[in-house]
Amino acid sequence: MSREQRERIKAELGRPRVAASSDRSIEQIRADFAAFMATMHVPKGTHSRSTTLGTRSALLVEAEQGAQPGTILYFHGGSCLMGSPETGMPLTASLVVRTGMRSFSLDYRLAPEHPFPAAIEDCVAAYRGLLDQGVAPTSIAFAGDSAGGGLCVTSCFKARAEGLPLPGAIVTFSAGLDFTRTGKSADTKNGIDPFFTRESFRASGGLYLSGADPEQELLSPAIFGDLRGFPPLLLQVGTNELLLDDSTRLAERARDAEVDVILDVTADVPHVFQGYNGQLDEADQALDRAALFLTQHVGRTGHKNSTASLSNA
Repeated sequence: MSREQRERIKAELGRPRVAASSDRSIEQIRADFAAFMATMHVPKGTHSRSTTLGTRSALLVEAEQGAQPGTILYFHGGSCLMGSPETGMPLTASLVVRTGMRSFSLDYRLAPEHPFPAAIEDCVAAYRGLLDQGVAPTSIAFAGDSAGGGLCVTSCFKARAEGLPLPGAIVTFSAGLDFTRTGKSADTKNGIDPFFTRESFRASGGLYLSGADPEQELLSPAIFGDLRGFPPLLLQVGTNELLLDDSTRLAERARDAEVDVILDVTADVPHVFQGYNGQLDEADQALDRAALFLTQHVGRTGHKNSTASLSNA
């Protein structure tokens, strides 16, 4: 265990500084988040280019060597208010390097300009775009961090409601899965989490919800989600975060729904600690486990001519 590394990161983070709050404009919040994510390590060994998937732009990230079949549809974090495929690169590239699979990181619409359910609609449209290109659903994994992790789950609900087959696997890093904020960790980790407070949750949640009732599976799947028939789930989370119980409660619902699920909890690490790859041993180890899960569960067939078709997008 890397106690010294974890203590150094905690000291560097200090009090919450990148979450939404009432004393900064949305433009400043986004700029601060982008600057913070720019300090994270992006591993070498990938190349990327812009493309279009569904109705939105996306960043296609591919391994420079050792490419393998499989597609990761990645949803970046940022409370559905901030972030971009570029801010998600530390995690997207980490998964691509470790698996050899290509990844599409989606530039979904953000609140408050585009509140719920705009982001979910964009994610499903991107997934439909892959399917329309001839990519087999079993060869696709949804992966995402924070709000993007929540979108992995809620997009499956909407895809299922639209009659689409579900992807082959889901991987989430510190997913936001409960807009009712009723998990015990929202209180017990308040003041411990270096990124969020209950106050910042109210601010960011209000901008995304825009009056929508959080007591529904598209906003609080950890409480209201029907996971029957879902693909295998890997839920990674740290103990020093308000969102801890979002993952633990979703894991219970998955278990009760007879869904294969791995709840992977790492002690004394912050929200989306996997972003500290190259700085924190636990981050690299967690990413290794995520890569193993993906290679075990994502099918190896069904690409057809999808790569060639998308190359001209």
